[in-house]
Amino acid sequence: MAQSSEAIRIRGLVQGVGFRPTVWRLAERYGLGGWVTNDGDGVSILACGSPGAVQAFVAALVREAPPLARIDAIERRAALPPPAQALQAEALPADTPFRILASHATAVHTGIVPDAATCTECRAEVLDPDARRHRYAFTNCTRCGPRLSIIEALPYDRAATTMRPFTLCRQCEAEYQDPHDRRFHAQPVACERCGPRARLTDADGGEIELAALTRLDAVDAAATLLRQGRIVAIKGLGGFQLACDAGDEAAVARLRSLKRRERKPFALMARDLAQIGRYCPVSAPAAALLRSPAAPIVLLERRQPRPGGQAGDSTVGRAADRADSRLAAGVAPGMATLGFMLPNTPLHHLLLERMDSPLVLTSGNRSDEPQCIDNDEARTRLGGIADYFLLHDRDIARRVDDSVVRIVAGAARLLRRARGYAPAPIRLGAGFERAPALLAMGAELKSTFCLLREGEAVLSHHLGDLEEARTYADYQRAIDQYLRLFEHRPELIAVDLHPEYLSRKLGQQLSQQRGIALMRIQHHHAHIAACLAENGLPLDAEPVLGVALDGLGYGEDGTLWGGEFVLADYRRCRRLGSFLPVAMPGGARAIREPWRNTYAQLMATVGWESLAGTGASESAASAPDAAGAEALELARFLAAKPRALLDAMIARGINSPRASSCGRLFDAVAAAIGVCREHAAYEGQAAIELEALLDRHTLEGESDELAYPFGITRPAADALPCLTSAPMWLALLADLRRATPAPVIAARFHKGLAIAITAMVCQLRGEAGAARTVALSGGVFQNAALLEQSIMRLTRCGLRVLSHHHVPANDGGLSLGQAAVAAARALPAGGHPAWRPSCV
Repeated sequence: MAQSSEAIRIRGLVQGVGFRPTVWRLAERYGLGGWVTNDGDGVSILACGSPGAVQAFVAALVREAPPLARIDAIERRAALPPPAQALQAEALPADTPFRILASHATAVHTGIVPDAATCTECRAEVLDPDARRHRYAFTNCTRCGPRLSIIEALPYDRAATTMRPFTLCRQCEAEYQDPHDRRFHAQPVACERCGPRARLTDADGGEIELAALTRLDAVDAAATLLRQGRIVAIKGLGGFQLACDAGDEAAVARLRSLKRRERKPFALMARDLAQIGRYCPVSAPAAALLRSPAAPIVLLERRQPRPGGQAGDSTVGRAADRADSRLAAGVAPGMATLGFMLPNTPLHHLLLERMDSPLVLTSGNRSDEPQCIDNDEARTRLGGIADYFLLHDRDIARRVDDSVVRIVAGAARLLRRARGYAPAPIRLGAGFERAPALLAMGAELKSTFCLLREGEAVLSHHLGDLEEARTYADYQRAIDQYLRLFEHRPELIAVDLHPEYLSRKLGQQLSQQRGIALMRIQHHHAHIAACLAENGLPLDAEPVLGVALDGLGYGEDGTLWGGEFVLADYRRCRRLGSFLPVAMPGGARAIREPWRNTYAQLMATVGWESLAGTGASESAASAPDAAGAEALELARFLAAKPRALLDAMIARGINSPRASSCGRLFDAVAAAIGVCREHAAYEGQAAIELEALLDRHTLEGESDELAYPFGITRPAADALPCLTSAPMWLALLADLRRATPAPVIAARFHKGLAIAITAMVCQLRGEAGAARTVALSGGVFQNAALLEQSIMRLTRCGLRVLSHHHVPANDGGLSLGQAAVAAARALPAGGHPAWRPSCV
């Protein structure tokens, strides 16, 4: 039979996932000779055998790729058979069986696999009393375990990870060298005899006498302490975590106080789906997410008790009303959802084994600071919070926080992209492979950065808010690490337009130091471009009508934007309309004190008389009647504020920038009905708690005629059309006077806003060259009710609707959009009829 030899190149996420042993097993199955190796481009194969066998081998590679692998491309070409073909000066005789060669160091063009949750086989071993790795907290294989959190260089080999100090014992070495074993070349492989070990200390670093707490080990002793109401700092996969019993009111309150986390919800870790089912219904898609290798935090609707105290049904089984299915009130105050995850490492599986209730598992830091990753740093920074420390001696190469996902409109949507997802590359649409290598710096809040080359975008893990000094330092380190790790040499740096963003200032500094061109990208253009990019639209796609709703972004005219309707493709963006700009009295204080936005919105739209009652004066607000009590309560509250000063500030433009912000409108409505009125403890709190409050029956079942109306106006003859909230405020105030329940008001606002967005889009389609596609982006679209209502109504109008799935709609996805815009502008431009010459 005729023999052929093919050189086969596999690109994608194919290192550190058991790809080479899979290739070896399939080559044996089809009787092939040759070799397989890792290099900087991915996996390289020489396959020698009959043409039919080689073809069957390649088909099987696609069909039977390891669970964590992602094949982006397979390149095949004819090659000379051994011994003419050689690698690393190693000649292979023609009759040599198929071999796995050592990794070959070349320029890096391959991706890094994200950290993966413990697989079923490893979990079974850890819990099996007869297994060699019984209760070993660092068990892993090629199908699970740390990747991004331990890798220091590529190709991905043990010597290039933080497992380097741990020398394999004889048994682990045998597994590591055996292609039949699922631990073949699993770089973090280890056992109790040769690998990392856990230990328990008190807050001062003193070793704990385990015998007083357990007959097992340090992890079980930590579980005992958690059951006793203690706070334990745990060294997890990508950083330290602070844990306590989620059913213990005192422990949760103490953790919240010591961490200085006033109201922001805590994440929860449960032993299994059945335990989660006591608190939240778990749909099949949610269960699949929770059990996936990414094992993210999944936001789930809280279970609503039936009359008589019985809980409802769940796809993971009916939950009984039990005393241990009550959570501490301080876990997620004001929230209709709970953020649950399942154990993602053997250590966590062992820790949860004896817990009757879930654990609060929050990042190991004080509020707004980055997580600790070093043992000594943790003892210094967390010593005043944690009673005990569950440590280990494997270093963490970089901070990697937990990812957060929510299922909205039938699809999983990332709200924070980190462990389990980053830094898996995002393949961009056709045309981007011609773009130069570049670095996009991202935003100020929920910061990420992005590397782009050869048509792929590597979006960093979530880094946080750069206003905090430690986070900014971590952001700088992470950029240096990624550039070195991926051997990335950018020819262009993309930054936001905002002159005060620290990300922009660092981008400018890098541009000057390295002699690299700099490109400034408008904030909301980047939002829409991120949506186009993650949906795979080609570089020369026709323009879309973009709706970008967020808190604030720097506009092309130097004002603050945040409720934008634009015509955009990757290269260009033209503003077609916006929300009517309203002052923010006090500037940044208006973000922290939502009532300021309520006052400014009311004064800009309906005036004081409409608030206090038709023809009423301030003194009338002190004499409420039964029907108008709620509206007058708001009037009394605002009357007690320094109205004259606020009016003067707004009139003179003193520290009261005007902003077309949809996010500030949410703040204003929330405060108007008494939600988060005086003070916002975290970014977006008012909007999040307003959504949590809304009545689903009103949202989904009530007539659209009762939804709060918005208007479309032009402030001047030559001005762009604007959505005005004046009719909405009149309707809301009328409902307050009728003592309409706050959940109904919240639902009518959400529904009315979705109707208004749809109306504005339909009106602007003529300006947009009859665009057939709408792209929704910006942090406001993390609101499930608004996104679902908007998608439903726009789709009914015959429009194709693009939204975010794989990257956050908030500023965590902004760097991807910056990268896409910069890449497109660096290439020759195409034309489209929608772009009139005067508007380009």
